[in-house]
Amino acid sequence: MNNMEVKITDSMIIGTAHPLLVISGPCVIENETMCIEIATTLKNVCHELGISYIFKASFDKANRTSIDSFRGPGLEKGLEILKHIKDSLSIPIVTDIHEISQIEPVSHVADILQIPAFLCRQTDLLIEAGNSKRTINIKKGQFMAPRDMQSAVEKVLSTGNKNVLVTERGTTFGYKNLVVDMRSLVIMRSLNVPVIFDATHSVQLPGGQGKSSGGQREFILPLVRAAAAVGIDGLFLETHPNPEEAKSDGPNSIPLSKIKQSLLQAVKIHDLFRKN
Repeated sequence: MNNMEVKITDSMIIGTAHPLLVISGPCVIENETMCIEIATTLKNVCHELGISYIFKASFDKANRTSIDSFRGPGLEKGLEILKHIKDSLSIPIVTDIHEISQIEPVSHVADILQIPAFLCRQTDLLIEAGNSKRTINIKKGQFMAPRDMQSAVEKVLSTGNKNVLVTERGTTFGYKNLVVDMRSLVIMRSLNVPVIFDATHSVQLPGGQGKSSGGQREFILPLVRAAAAVGIDGLFLETHPNPEEAKSDGPNSIPLSKIKQSLLQAVKIHDLFRKN
């Protein structure tokens, strides 16, 4: 298996020759019932479309705009919920880690440890995450040039862990906005690791609502289509049954009822890219 392919589980591989991988779920764990609803819906949709699915939710959002914002249930309760979802639905799990102390307990539950964009240059965090031998998904910092992600990848590779993914989530120029440069996907594919496009965070308006972030949900689907045409190995989408009531990232989340439409278009374009 070359570096452009990463084995997530015994039956799931992400890479150019494989079906689109979808990472999706709510931004943060609000409650177990809602997470089960979302995970079940996504599992069924992805099975119908013949693509791989990994459930994503954060047990703690440590980078919220306001001190008053909801952060999640915390490490212990959050991992309990994620483990229940993993075991009851037989699906892989990805969740964020923010500190070295979280790596060991999270690696017992999550199949993929995700490095948040703001932390993608944190050498000690990347190295210790690599030492877990779990797959590591590094989100490109909003402040990073895509080619500079080579150094982040090398920090994980230095541990002997070759299971590394990188995720594009837009670039900030300040003024509460993000811009997606599709050249970034091409450049990061040259790093010889699978590339994921985070379509929902890419339309986020950081701090756009004063004490919380806004978003431009109407641009998610056009960006999904564009990224699939340029060439990606995976797609990251945050979704919620009622985004207007979401406790985090509602404005840039896809309504759960519309997730199939978004994925159907992505799969068709991705399959054309693979064939060519």
